[in-house]
Amino acid sequence: NSRGTALLKDSISFTDVSASGLFEGHDLLRRGFTSVKNELLPSHPLELTEKNFQLNQDKTNFARLRNVQGIHAPLKLQMEFRAVKQVQRLPFLHSSNMAMDILRGTDECIGFEDILNDPSQSEVMGEPHIMMEHKLGLL
Repeated sequence: NSRGTALLKDSISFTDVSASGLFEGHDLLRRGFTSVKNELLPSHPLELTEKNFQLNQDKTNFARLRNVQGIHAPLKLQMEFRAVKQVQRLPFLHSSNMAMDILRGTDECIGFEDILNDPSQSEVMGEPHIMMEHKLGLL
């Protein structure tokens, strides 16, 4: 009945009916466990702003630097940021990222992360061999 399929075709989009089906549940093997935390919206309007504070501050500084000195200054600074991010210690050793602090100008500022982020009091310490194998992609 071509008339019935035309009616069905108009009422249900074919993207809804796929190989997975309309009534399929959550596939754990393909999508992993569901997390309520990932589906929650921010609880406060300022939460996203605080989460992206450093990124927003860098964008503002780059825009100001471009207006004052031209396009070469923020490009040079961004290349230096990338170079500093590539040079790191081994994954199981703590790194203070002093070069990044100097580039951002926060090397003379004392924040809560300087006091409360003491690696010697960290509760998480990994096995060095496993961490290196994970970083190199062997695991």
